[in-house]
Amino acid sequence: MKILHVIHTMRPEAGGVVEAVRLIAAAQIELGHHAEVLCLDAAGTNYRPLPFHVYEVGPAKGTYGYCTHLKPWLRMHAGEFDAVIVHGLWQYIGLAVHNALRHTGRPYYVFPHGMLDPWFNQAYPRKRLKKRLYWHLAEYRVLRDARAVCFTCEAERELARVSFSPYRVKAEVVGLGIEEPVGDIAAAQAAFKERFPEIRDNFLLYLGRIDPKKGLDLLVLAYDELVSNGGRPPPLVLAGPGETSVYADRLRTLSDANDIHFTGMLSGELKWGALARSQALILPSHQENFGIVVAEALAMGKPVLISDKVNIWREIAEDAAGLVEADTLAGTEQLLYRWLSLSQGEKHVMAQAARPCYQRRFSIPEVARRLMDVIDQPE
Repeated sequence: MKILHVIHTMRPEAGGVVEAVRLIAAAQIELGHHAEVLCLDAAGTNYRPLPFHVYEVGPAKGTYGYCTHLKPWLRMHAGEFDAVIVHGLWQYIGLAVHNALRHTGRPYYVFPHGMLDPWFNQAYPRKRLKKRLYWHLAEYRVLRDARAVCFTCEAERELARVSFSPYRVKAEVVGLGIEEPVGDIAAAQAAFKERFPEIRDNFLLYLGRIDPKKGLDLLVLAYDELVSNGGRPPPLVLAGPGETSVYADRLRTLSDANDIHFTGMLSGELKWGALARSQALILPSHQENFGIVVAEALAMGKPVLISDKVNIWREIAEDAAGLVEADTLAGTEQLLYRWLSLSQGEKHVMAQAARPCYQRRFSIPEVARRLMDVIDQPE
């Protein structure tokens, strides 16, 4: 089967949706299918090697991503594919796919990737008004007419129902996963230590964008409170793009603790080395549809300390592979206190539960198979 994934950008710094597309497309190829990606990046933007072809038809205009070349390209080439999968909402790609395919009989599918979470309506009330208007003008029809709307977990599907109305979709939970850690992990640990010799081992690791949505201000304040009260927490490493942003500068003013480290974006060997040298991953996010980094930590046998706004928190709690608290300052403080109060034996038991949790729930080949089962379903 030949599959086309459509996404706004394939630049890795754009975050988790890009990684999800890369993993799903690669897994579909491993299953014997043919997968390609269409994006609105300018020609030559995507230079990293990928196991599939990337069509670049941009550049697109503004955050909405209007691109004059997109719909003509789809009308000319969509018939070459058995199915088209749109990744993300609130941008031109969904409307373009809908309009180009609606009279062709060619099915398309939509991955919202958490973009129907009602948290966004509360956090950005002005954007909610724009989204409500766009919902009635376009997005409702895009989702209604999709062969299926694919969610990464049950919590995401439940939350999507209450964001906007009218709401009528054929919903399928297909999950989301990650690839196995690859390479020499010992060499990766050595590479991280060589790059950041000032960071002591067994640190708590945050891995992701330096962004207010991630609750990092709560994390820094909770860490500072712990230190101010005489606690001796492990180093806190904040790794991800945005370390020179205004928000990152604000984070630096929230604590006098001298064991908080910003590393910038880590990828490849350095990312796996950081995970291997950490004692746990921490993610107090206000909204996280899935959290690929959570699955990556589990795959490395690392417990995860997360908020209950990370939508896979139920799976983590059920498998005793981490700790879960509210995405508040009190909840984040409790997350740190609970972890530090565990004995070494209790931490070891939790670490032992981490990888089996990944293998059962977040293996990318299983996710790709479930997605292909959805695509194979008759209309």
